[in-house]
Amino acid sequence: VQLQASGGGWVQPGGSLRLSCAASGFALDNYAIGWFRQVPGKEREGISCITASEGVTWYGDSVKGRFTSSRDIAKNAVNLQMNSLKPADTAMYYCRAESSIVFWGQGTQVTVSS
Repeated sequence: VQLQASGGGWVQPGGSLRLSCAASGFALDNYAIGWFRQVPGKEREGISCITASEGVTWYGDSVKGRFTSSRDIAKNAVNLQMNSLKPADTAMYYCRAESSIVFWGQGTQVTVSS
């Protein structure tokens, strides 16, 4: 059983990245998937969530209108499309799968700078 976040990297301000949270050993569509980010010295911030059944999405104010979360059922994954990236978006990004139990993926670093 494993949850893996990928897709991070370096991008210039205004650019885009797409993160993926992929599961192995369990079906991700039965879980609510949250995206979080953290910078050193600060608390982990929840930025997005997609529910298990209806696929309802929620976004934090800091990313609303720029980030979009969606499910890729065929790949047993959830994607986070990040557009109009800002230097303030620089952080380690994590995904979490939650049902009756919780799985965390390892982080993927996103760096936004010129």
